[in-house]
Amino acid sequence: MYEFGNFIEGTWTPGQGKPFSTCNPARPAEKVGAYSAASAEQVDGAVAAAARAQTKWGVRPAVERGQELTRFVNALEEMSEQIAIAITREQGKPLAESRGEVAKACGEARFMIGEASRSHGTVMPSSRPGFSNMVTRRPRGVIAALSPWNFPIMTPMRKIMPALVFGNAVILKPSEYAPAAACMVADAAKDFLPPGLLQIVLGMVEPGQAMVSHPGIDGITFTGSAAVGKKIYGAAAQHLAEVSLELGGKNAAVIHDVNDLDSCLDQIVSAAYQCAGQRCTGISRVVVDAGLKDRVVAGLVDRVGRIRVGDGMLDGVAMGPMTNAAQFEKVAQAVEAGVAEGARVSIGGHGIRVEQAEGGYFYAPTVLSEVTPVMSVAREEIFGPVLVVLSYSTLDEAFDILNGVEYGLTSALFSNDQAVIQRFMRESQSGMLHVNHGTVPENHMPFGGIRNSGVGAYSVGPSAINFYTTEHAIYVKAQ
Repeated sequence: MYEFGNFIEGTWTPGQGKPFSTCNPARPAEKVGAYSAASAEQVDGAVAAAARAQTKWGVRPAVERGQELTRFVNALEEMSEQIAIAITREQGKPLAESRGEVAKACGEARFMIGEASRSHGTVMPSSRPGFSNMVTRRPRGVIAALSPWNFPIMTPMRKIMPALVFGNAVILKPSEYAPAAACMVADAAKDFLPPGLLQIVLGMVEPGQAMVSHPGIDGITFTGSAAVGKKIYGAAAQHLAEVSLELGGKNAAVIHDVNDLDSCLDQIVSAAYQCAGQRCTGISRVVVDAGLKDRVVAGLVDRVGRIRVGDGMLDGVAMGPMTNAAQFEKVAQAVEAGVAEGARVSIGGHGIRVEQAEGGYFYAPTVLSEVTPVMSVAREEIFGPVLVVLSYSTLDEAFDILNGVEYGLTSALFSNDQAVIQRFMRESQSGMLHVNHGTVPENHMPFGGIRNSGVGAYSVGPSAINFYTTEHAIYVKAQ
């Protein structure tokens, strides 16, 4: 059992809100964690503590902050197996994926620590004699961070580490479905960071609303659905807090012409079904040249049919359950709607029972073919193990399908034609573009989207500084 309260000003404190629990989504009757939610008054206290801690942390030399944070990440890496197990038990993904998530979180954190010793100021020429001009940056202040359940450590660390590197204090509200990993991060932090610098508040709607509407919050970073992101954007506007919103996606892989179709399909299947498809960057649409469609569908069905579904703690399992009952129902209803609109189930399309995992939220890896751009499964984010296949006759049609959704997070193109590749790089309406490989981001690259997939500066990468700091133009006149 994981048992945590709220981590406020360096101390684990029972929440004044409702208690709640988490379960193993592979066996929902198995209770995994017991937690207590924060009240709005406790959020007030956390914001005040964060402001006090940030005042001292923000004036420490950036390189010194980086050294402290390096020790913190070292401690997390020593706890990596415990954190990975907690992820699998609460979120459901296979243990190998959880281990990879912890490793990537620490890798991204180390890159961001490196930003502490890099130059972020600029000396500018002046139009007036005797003047020196420069541009500098300062910590933004107190950051409210809200993270989802699909990546219980990677997404929180994408918010915690840049906030601290650039001299801010951060208050994190992890998802109520899988908070143990984030609580473990805070538990490690208490040995390295000043009280109040990193705090955790738990719960569902109430503490989140209290955070994003609080006038003492200077910046809000959120990862989740576009619908919730719009509400947070509106709340932030009431006190003019800066926002960094990483929202949903309906990501496509365009298969135009490839020398090695097997490698192409291997990468697409990996990108589509990791985390049981519960990834904002997962590929959910395959847009294929009509001449290749039958081979692509057959190849996908063959690969998907070999995915072993089960309890993520067992060896050999390649895909775990949906994280909660609501997500299972959402996926099932989306597939039913697609079939009613004319899509054909090539494989999957139903929930499955897994031996020794009674009642688990398992949904079969699914491929829908004969999908057209107007169908709901082609336009709406499903956030599950469902891949839809659409075909095109002309390149113009392919780009219309690619960009014909409200999202713009990530996309991929498989082609040998340099003209097609250049057009994709110019015209794909995505924040992240991948050519001839799946949608796998690197630790040092900006991560984010455009359109309904994101607002504000991207997380991770050098451009994260644009959210976590404020910019200041300085003019110095010689005496």
